[in-house]
Amino acid sequence: MRRLPVLFVAALAAAGLAGAQDTAPAHPLNVQASLVAETEGVQPGDTVTVALRFQIREHWHTYWINPGDSGEATTLDWTLPEGVTAGPLQFPYPQRIQVGPLVNFGFSDTVLHLTDIKVPDNATVGQSIPLKAHAVWLVCDDICVPEEASVSLDLPVVAAPPPPNPSAAAEFAAARAALPMPSPWPASFAVQDGKVTLALKAPELAAAGLESAVLFPVKGGFIKNAAPQAVETTGDGLTIATETGRRLSTPEKAQAVDAIDAVMVVTGKDGQTKAFELKATPGPAVASGGDGDTLSVWTALGFAFLGGLILNLMPCVFPVLSMKALALAKKGGGATSAARAGGFAYTAGVVLSFLALGGVLIAIRGAGEAVGWGFQLQSPVIVAALALVFFAIGLNLMGVFEVGTNLQNLGNTTGKSDGLSGSFLTGVLAAVVAAPCTAPFMGGAIFTALTQPIPVALAIFGALGLGMAAPYLALTLSPGLVRRLPKPGLWMERLKQVLAFPMFGSTAWLVWVLSLMAGPQALALSLAALIVTAFGLWLWGIAQRGEGGWLARGTAIVAALAVIAALVVVPGMTASTAVAAAETSGPKSEPYSPARLDALLKEGKPVFVNLTAAWCVTCLVNEEVALSSSSLASAFEKAGIVYLKGDWTNRDADISKLLEQHGRAGVPLYLFYKPGQTAPAILPQLLTEGIVLDAIGAPSSPSS
Repeated sequence: MRRLPVLFVAALAAAGLAGAQDTAPAHPLNVQASLVAETEGVQPGDTVTVALRFQIREHWHTYWINPGDSGEATTLDWTLPEGVTAGPLQFPYPQRIQVGPLVNFGFSDTVLHLTDIKVPDNATVGQSIPLKAHAVWLVCDDICVPEEASVSLDLPVVAAPPPPNPSAAAEFAAARAALPMPSPWPASFAVQDGKVTLALKAPELAAAGLESAVLFPVKGGFIKNAAPQAVETTGDGLTIATETGRRLSTPEKAQAVDAIDAVMVVTGKDGQTKAFELKATPGPAVASGGDGDTLSVWTALGFAFLGGLILNLMPCVFPVLSMKALALAKKGGGATSAARAGGFAYTAGVVLSFLALGGVLIAIRGAGEAVGWGFQLQSPVIVAALALVFFAIGLNLMGVFEVGTNLQNLGNTTGKSDGLSGSFLTGVLAAVVAAPCTAPFMGGAIFTALTQPIPVALAIFGALGLGMAAPYLALTLSPGLVRRLPKPGLWMERLKQVLAFPMFGSTAWLVWVLSLMAGPQALALSLAALIVTAFGLWLWGIAQRGEGGWLARGTAIVAALAVIAALVVVPGMTASTAVAAAETSGPKSEPYSPARLDALLKEGKPVFVNLTAAWCVTCLVNEEVALSSSSLASAFEKAGIVYLKGDWTNRDADISKLLEQHGRAGVPLYLFYKPGQTAPAILPQLLTEGIVLDAIGAPSSPSS
């Protein structure tokens, strides 16, 4: 065992302490260990994160998974009630600790090792679950002392979602931010003349500017830990070169290594530090492991703009854009300066909304949460609120009530302040109703944004909003285009009413998504809220026409308060059955899990992975158009392809991790693993049956 000398010294120290116990009190521990829960309880069937918290004596340190030249990693053995399970101990990225001529990898001061605790569905509300564990660690300064402690925590079982633990919220946020995230970039290594060079194909990191980069192999022996690490940036990314360890000391040993698992800790010019898990395979060329969606900044800006343009064609967004065009048509190309002002106000509303959404997403990810595009739709209350908004828009289009003059005239380009504020609010509304949609080109652009410094990331989100606002802005800036719009007439009123039906369809879809997320009780409550909304807005319309007076307005306000109360109740509900995105008549699927995928790949089987969500419009269209036919099911069966479906309707850390590994910040994502290969082919975000058949190497049918 390579650490026998250290353990021998530690054993002598421990023996000395034991012998002194006859004449002196027990020596206090150098590490104070405790268990801390992230929330003030847990609901039945849920998972709560618990931390093994170490408060380490000044100048002393504990150890990482790979302790470096000496030391031992911390271990934690659980004693849990029946049905309660614990995940693996999670290690944040370490520090390099110089000890004479040696370098260790470990932690000082305070460190939290996180573990996910799963509570069974039959846990009794009102009781507490006793969590007990035995922690063993090695702590060192000039000498090393093996220490251990039994730690425990009583975890209350509660009916409602528990609030965060206020005394530990900041520590948990810092601990999550220090956890290595899967690298979206492919990596390779090469060994020559006693040097190992690891290359990372990450042009975004190079473009952003690096302050430092440090490599920590997960297993010892690949590098000489005390040797300096030379970091260079190139147009394609960066390289880290250092001296080889014993596992790479001869050409024969180096050839026997098929991969190096490591954590790379990067500090940018902006002072932000992030850690990435990576698997480097033999080079010199960088191995293919990404999906081509990690883009240069300029490409990401262009793709974001194109994605925003395409968003206008989505069924949720198209009616809003059409309403704006109808408002211009009524003006017949008149007041062009006012039209331009309204166009800029609308654009500002769209762009600022996307910047705000992007800022929230960046902030949540910066706190260590694995979220992506569409994260807000993983909240039942937001889905329920969007359903009510879509329903209200439909009622407005049908003429049940008016907003200002009409919703389609919000920002009616009068040039007055009311018109400009209306245009701005219509832009905000357009961005809100676009929330459930993911357009082609958006996936890679958004993921690239999340790997960039904050100003660059916000520029990409701004480009997405600008692309969405561009068609209407172009219309207002061109008097000739405005004059080519059809002349006003009864057809406008009929078209406006027709446009209500896509909004009602979107409402029905969102209510269905809510039923999957929060169960049948939420479905009943949301349907009741829709009825109350219709009643309240009908009364409001009566009052607007001068028929009901204040009685109608007051009743409408009471109805609105009832709807708000319903939204407060929705988050507390849970689905009675497992969430499952729409099943089709196509290939039979089984749930995705990392363990199942790994097992299939080790068996050499072909695997098709579909990461989807019930609230993702693009996903549902692809399910119907490309993945639902009996001919595709036959092709899968004939080729022996296993179909794994990962449902991201509710938040799922395993799916978030797989998305990040392949350069995506949201669904859909389609992967095909050929037999015996671990690097998948990545299919486009918009599918046809022919694309899928071509990817799996099956002949296309005439219909596809």
